[in-house]
Amino acid sequence: MATGMIHHFEINVSNLQRSIAFWGWLLKELGYESFQEWESGKSWKLGETYLVFVQTDVKFIEPGYHRRRTGLNHIAFHGRSREQVNQLTERLMSKNVPILYKDKHPYAGGEHHYAVFFEDPDRIKVEIVAPINNSYA
Repeated sequence: MATGMIHHFEINVSNLQRSIAFWGWLLKELGYESFQEWESGKSWKLGETYLVFVQTDVKFIEPGYHRRRTGLNHIAFHGRSREQVNQLTERLMSKNVPILYKDKHPYAGGEHHYAVFFEDPDRIKVEIVAPINNSYA
C-alpha cells in the first residue's frame, strides 16, 4: 500500500440505524462491501480503504454537525460514469433525498465536472463525480 493513501474515515452520526440505512445502499452501489459491525458502529470497505460510522454519545449530539463549521466540509467519491451519476441521482430522488444545487445539476462543480451533490441524514454533504471525458454509455 502506498504511503499517504487513506486508510479509513470514522464519522460520528446522530442516529446509527438511520445512517446505516442511508449509507448502506449507496456504498454498495460504489463497490464497497460490509466490513465490520458492532453495537455502536458499522463499516464498509473498498480495497484497503474503509468508512466507519459510529453512534455519537448523547452528551455530544448537540449542537450537531454543520459543514460550514471547522472540520469536514464534504466527502466526494469517484463514480464509474455519467450514467452511474444519473442513476444514483434518480435513486436518491426516489428516496426523497434532496439534490443540492439542483438548478445547476449535474454541472454544479463547473462545466467539466459532472456530479451529483446531496446530504446524508446528518447533513454531511456527499458528492459522486463522473470521470472526465466519460460518455453516457
